Amino acid sequence: MITIIGSGKVGGAAALFTALRKVTDEILLLDVVQGLPQGEAMDINHMLAEKGIDVNVRGSNDYSEMKGSDIVVVVAGSGRKPGMTRMDLLKINASIVKGVVENIKTYAKDSMIIPVTNPLDPMAYLTYKVSGFQKNRVFGMGGMLDLSRFVQFIHESTGYSRNSIRGLVIGEHGENMLPLPRFSTVSGVPLNSLLPKDKIEEIVQGTRQVAAKVIELKGATVHAPGNAISTIIEAVLNDTKQVIPVATYLDGEYGYSDVTIGVPAVIGKNGVEKIVELDLDSNEKEWFKKGVESVKNAISNL
Repeated sequence: MITIIGSGKVGGAAALFTALRKVTDEILLLDVVQGLPQGEAMDINHMLAEKGIDVNVRGSNDYSEMKGSDIVVVVAGSGRKPGMTRMDLLKINASIVKGVVENIKTYAKDSMIIPVTNPLDPMAYLTYKVSGFQKNRVFGMGGMLDLSRFVQFIHESTGYSRNSIRGLVIGEHGENMLPLPRFSTVSGVPLNSLLPKDKIEEIVQGTRQVAAKVIELKGATVHAPGNAISTIIEAVLNDTKQVIPVATYLDGEYGYSDVTIGVPAVIGKNGVEKIVELDLDSNEKEWFKKGVESVKNAISNL
């Protein structure tokens, strides 16, 4: 069973995309708002019925119903408003996430946790520390979402099929994120050999800024984060060993400790099964360091 705590737009999208992947028989939507998760579950089930997909989605306001969950996704909290940074949400969401994680410890102590609430990296750190779970069982959705945006910009700039593009984004899920053109390809051809340096820099900056643009235009990002969550869930439940950038706790990797930040990791049935350490150049290391310092500063303010 998959439990998604927070039944707003992103939580609902995560439930829908996960159901469409048919990787679990049951999805529980939890929320403190009476009626919201129940109504969202009904709406999704009506769509699944027409599609002939036998995944049962149900809604509840009772945390005890998450007993037996394999994965708990934490989307609960306040979302970004136009003009806000992810870090503006730090104090607002910390207490919400802490309370949610306490309930996970009580009712789903054997689960894995995927934090999604912003600011993602500090919330993933808070989740790891409050839960007391092994570090492989807590991994935040951030880089997977940034990666989808990076791939779209590469597609727009090259005209090549999205299916041919492999991109990578690591670091902080925020203004200091690190898209990695050197480690990105189109059908195995390095991106650096396909596009001029100024165009690549434009793509990198666009990837960092586009979430704010979407929020400005429509009020929230919904489909891309919902899909990113379902991709990570599928990697765990199907034990695919897919390399996915997730926010996970570092203990010496990349030269940093006691911080949670986005790095590529092998995701399988045991959660984070291995952190992949890339040979970053001096500029990439500097951007990664900026992200680490930003996250550590946020952690110190918790």
